This record gives sequence, C-alpha cells and structure tokens, in this order.
Amino acid sequence: MPEPPDDNPVNNPAQPDPDRPERSDADGQGMPDALREIVGHKMEQVERRKAEISMSELEAMVAQAEPPRNFFRAVTRRPEGVHTSVIAEVKRRSPSAGLIRPEYEGEAFKPETIARQYFDAGASAISCLTDEKFFGGHLSYIERVKATMPLPVLRKDFIIDPWQLWESRAHGADAVLLIAECLTESMLVDLLILSQQLQMTALLEVHDMDNLLRVRPHVGFPHAGYGLLGINNRNLRAMTTDLNHTLRLVDLVEDTKILVSESGIKTPDDLARLRTHGVRTVLVGEHLMRQEHPGDALRALLKPTLGPVD
Repeated sequence: MPEPPDDNPVNNPAQPDPDRPERSDADGQGMPDALREIVGHKMEQVERRKAEISMSELEAMVAQAEPPRNFFRAVTRRPEGVHTSVIAEVKRRSPSAGLIRPEYEGEAFKPETIARQYFDAGASAISCLTDEKFFGGHLSYIERVKATMPLPVLRKDFIIDPWQLWESRAHGADAVLLIAECLTESMLVDLLILSQQLQMTALLEVHDMDNLLRVRPHVGFPHAGYGLLGINNRNLRAMTTDLNHTLRLVDLVEDTKILVSESGIKTPDDLARLRTHGVRTVLVGEHLMRQEHPGDALRALLKPTLGPVD
C-alpha cells in the first residue's frame, strides 16, 4: 500500500463540515425503504455513541492501534494458481432471512471460529458484519476475528458519519464499506479522504446504474491504492439477488481489477462466469454461512472448474 499523506491523520483529523447541510430525502437518490429504515436507526445510534466516547478518546485509540493490514493488496494481488479472490463474510442474520442458522443464536455464535475456517479454506480477506439491530453483529467481532488469523478485515456496516471511520480503525478494521445509495457525493468524498488518511481500504458499493455513474469518477480517490468498487447483486427494493446484475454493469467499469461482485455467488461456475468478464474478486456471505461448515463450503466454491480461468 502506498505511503500515507505527510500530514498525520491522528493530529489532523478530518471532521464533518459544520456548514454543510444534513442529507435530505432528496439527496438519498431514491433510497429503498429497507435501507432508509436502517440508515435512520444508524444515525440515532451514532449520536448515542458520540455521547459515550469522545473524539479525543478515539484518536488516542487509533494512535495506539496496530497498523492496518493491506486489504486492497490482499484481494488484488493474487498468488499464482488463485483465479478468484474471495472476501468471505461472517454474517449472523439478515433483515430478510432472519437468523441464518439456529446455532448462531446467542453466545454460541463464534465469529473467530468461522473466520479461521475461511482462512484455512483459502479466503483472501474477511468481511465482518458489525450492525447489531439488523444483522446481529458487533464491533468487537473485528478484534476477535483478527486475533485468530492473519487476513485483513472489512467492517461491513452502514457508514454515514466520519466519526464511524475513526471508530472502525480504533477497533481494528482494515477496510470499510461505503454504500453509495446511503451517501451524497460530498459525504462520499469526505469519507474517502478520511479512510485513506486512516490507511483503510474503502469498498465503495453500488447497486443502481445511476449510482454507479454518479460515483464512478470517485472510485480510487484520493489514491488508487486504497479504493475498490463493489457491485451488489441484491436488489433491496425487490429483495431478490441476480448474479447477472454485475455482468450488466461491468462494461461501465474502466478497471475490473478493482471490481468486487457481491451476493448471489454460490458455485465454481458462478466464479468462472464472472472471470470471463474480467471480474476476479467476489464477496460471499450468506451462501457460506448457511452451510454446516462454512470453511468446507468455501473450499467447494474455490474448487477449480474445467475451461478457461482468465
């Protein structure tokens, strides 16, 4: 990963612009109702957390944290013989499916055990859900996961405030998810700048074509070594998943090296189809988590198939 900017982010934190108005519904780019509900709850949650821990405390935690692991390099520089990089997700529940498996209830859920299985099975990186209300995650999962294996970890949550980036780095996140449908252009730019200052990779996720076109100029900003683009195959309006969604949008992406296809990926043939269109990084969660042994499910997914791999 390239060297961070000369100015130390711990001493020169990027802060929200007090003169910038809050995001309005019109700024939400037609946000689906399900997403709007989650974002509304997240805004309230962030305000509560700000009252519990000060920015100076977060800055001190970040200053003492171990340097982030290089998420961007982990998923874009594949070792010889690795045809597709898999970001394997630790996911306990979802708003549409509920608890993914009965044994994930309560303290029986061990995110570190699942992450270790993924590492042993050939994952390139880990995605960890930290939203509590809708996905049953917790911020502490990041540190628990990182303590058990060496892969970089993405905090998958609904980031709508710069304060959350400081929180993410303070708790060990190496990368963060930024959902275009949740953010105005100015908010997105602020978050991309701060994520680089904190040396975290940003996975910028889109679903709608309009949002892809809107944010495309900012992919890789302010430095290409910190930015990935994700296409979410899940339609939050219809609650359906279609792998072909990535294939319909891929021609609008200039550099497929940084493209991540998310959701709806279940078989080696799915990976092969994506590779024929230049897509060689995927994020897979619910399919793996539904299996009795997520690590074995990942091994089966990564099993080489007949035919071209490039």
